[in-house]
Amino acid sequence: MVLHGGPGSGSSTRHLAFFDLTRWDVTLFDQRGCGQSEPLGCIEHNTLPHLVADVEALRRHLGLPAWLLVGGSWGATLALAYVARHRASCRGVLLRGTFLGDAADLAWFLHGARALRPETHTDFTQGQPVHTLLDQYHVAIHHGTPDQARAALRRWLSWEAALESPLQEAGPTVTLPAEGSPEAARLLARARIQTHYLLHGCFLPPDGLLAQAHALSTLPCAVLHGRQDLVCRPLNGWAVHKTWPGSVMHWVTEAGHAPFHPAMERAMRHQLAHFAECGRFAVLPHTPKETA
Repeated sequence: MVLHGGPGSGSSTRHLAFFDLTRWDVTLFDQRGCGQSEPLGCIEHNTLPHLVADVEALRRHLGLPAWLLVGGSWGATLALAYVARHRASCRGVLLRGTFLGDAADLAWFLHGARALRPETHTDFTQGQPVHTLLDQYHVAIHHGTPDQARAALRRWLSWEAALESPLQEAGPTVTLPAEGSPEAARLLARARIQTHYLLHGCFLPPDGLLAQAHALSTLPCAVLHGRQDLVCRPLNGWAVHKTWPGSVMHWVTEAGHAPFHPAMERAMRHQLAHFAECGRFAVLPHTPKETA
């Protein structure tokens, strides 16, 4: 089961590139309000517990006794929440670029990362106090006029793009698709869901995502994190690894947050191939190089 990021991004068949499809049956699904799920951008009854229940309902519907969870960014958040509640339904967990969704993560995204991208952060905040920033984006995107929503969306996407770019490069200039186009609707729906989740602290359990990780020592877990990840700090991956007994930590030196960076894709493929062969993840000192 591949759990997509965001929240709100929707699934992508590009994730199939991580798997040898002669050995794996892979399930992709769009979380509530995302992709082909309807209604697009809906936030009603859309919380982390709802998504956990959806994943388990899908497993039961497919008649699978257990499956391997593969989640990146917000997908890693959902994977951690799912395994804490449905341990017996899991064969293992592969996490990439983990987002923990706690106050420290939100503070980094909204404010802390300005130290690395000061010019884009200035455009992102528009001079507004940081403690009101999320509320203001939520209001503009959910309740603003079409022009206000598009202006807020452009700034939001520009900030995301700047953090997803390599540190040595300038962030790309974001141009929105034509108003009324399907792609514009998809991007606005994603921002609606993202701001909904962030404004509500991602609907995390009171004790956070890692409270039960110490009890999962018999479940295989691999944590992959790009050393240059500016969206989800490498500290997150390290926190999961240190809390989850027996987990494998796999640093991908060249990669940032993007799942399809060549080094990250190689690391994902390597770990999944090893799991398919051995039923556990590989312990490696570094990212495997491309082999013939």
